[in-house]
Amino acid sequence: MYNLLVGFPAGSAHANRMFEYTDDSVRGYVAPRGRPEPAVLMGLPTVVMPEIGQGEPEFARLGRVVNLAQQGGSYTYQFLPDADVDPLPLETMLANADRWGIADFEFYRTHWAVKDVDAYAALWGTVAGSAMPGPKAFRLPTDKLQSQDLVAVMMPFDAKFTPVYEALREAATGAGMRCQRADDIWKNDHILDDVLELIWTARVIVADLTDRNANVFYETGIAHTIGRDVVLTTQNIEHVPFDLRSIRALTYYPNREGLAALSHGLTARLRTLTNAT
Repeated sequence: MYNLLVGFPAGSAHANRMFEYTDDSVRGYVAPRGRPEPAVLMGLPTVVMPEIGQGEPEFARLGRVVNLAQQGGSYTYQFLPDADVDPLPLETMLANADRWGIADFEFYRTHWAVKDVDAYAALWGTVAGSAMPGPKAFRLPTDKLQSQDLVAVMMPFDAKFTPVYEALREAATGAGMRCQRADDIWKNDHILDDVLELIWTARVIVADLTDRNANVFYETGIAHTIGRDVVLTTQNIEHVPFDLRSIRALTYYPNREGLAALSHGLTARLRTLTNAT
């Protein structure tokens, strides 16, 4: 799913134009009590664009909305464009409207719709001219929403990492977030499906590369590929693969003082990442 905002002045949307051209099943999800649910909407990718022919720069931007709140008859918000995605000319969007689930006449009316379409798959098809290639070994849970307060931890399932995980949980709590790893949950028959759902829905991934665990390396690659913020941690910088050495990592000693320092450092990093958004 993604939000589609057409024609609104920056940062404000009329409440009476919310969820026009939105399927009833989607409307029930994003407004379960008949009113827009800000936490759900802020968890969705967002496309913002002017109406065609209004004399503005005719480009669409992909990003997301934050600080969504109702004020009288309008909803105020802040739009944060995805810095990795170039503006898309409206003529290109119009030519690929079917990929985005947009009816042609929607380009000419101010409204806020929610489309049951994977925005990044539509983007890939728009810029590449073909359907987005997907992984063959697994299926990403693109129907799940990102949780803005969730930190997902990727680390070996080994008892010696229990104190490390506790330090990471304390760090997340200190940043006003919650922390999970795959063995905290059991939603699917296969553990990889739980890992994938955790990575997909998390705001930040913490990957502990200590001991060169192959599963953690694999999961870190997935997180990087789908664009999640990833914080690397390790007890030994030599355990960080060469290709990742250019990325800063939090190094720590697995003793009381070292874990306290790790927790403090991760809290600071999480606050930086969430304040930036």
